[in-house]
Amino acid sequence: MTSFWTGNRIRLRGIEPDDWTAFMRFAVDEERMGDVLRPPRSAEGFRVWAKEQSAAPSDGDCFQLAIEVVDTGETVGAVASHQADPRAGWFEYGVTIGADHRRKGYAAEAVVTLLRFMFAERRYHKCEARIFAHNEASLALHRRLGFVEEGRLRDRVFLADRHHDLVVMGMLADEFASLHSKSEPV
Repeated sequence: MTSFWTGNRIRLRGIEPDDWTAFMRFAVDEERMGDVLRPPRSAEGFRVWAKEQSAAPSDGDCFQLAIEVVDTGETVGAVASHQADPRAGWFEYGVTIGADHRRKGYAAEAVVTLLRFMFAERRYHKCEARIFAHNEASLALHRRLGFVEEGRLRDRVFLADRHHDLVVMGMLADEFASLHSKSEPV
């Protein structure tokens, strides 16, 4: 039997110290896409961060995982559960894929794997994702996966000298179960 965390194309795994170069590339890609603008971080800063992540204890249902291609072992992205309220039964997550690896199905497979875990194993009722309104590719991905637009926070984010809307998308556990069987490949 293969691992729950291994799919057809990708494997979700903990962050390793050597992943720092991939995460440094992801930061550049996110800035170029207009998704985030942070002060530059040194290579040493990424090395330290990756080393800390690799040794950090689990934070309950909030965690970040590397997305690795099964065939090549290359780290192509990350998926994370950033907020979780077990009492109310909701969690929020995010996904990023390096620019050279987009539109290959890696994000979809990673998201479905994460949702299977959070809905079936951790018994969450709802997942939310917050997506910049200008990120049409991410909005389309979430619609394809079955997420529903629940609202738009107008001018919520200030980036690149202007305000941007933030779209809140959600999916309930029973909606996920009706769309994605436990054994289906993504």
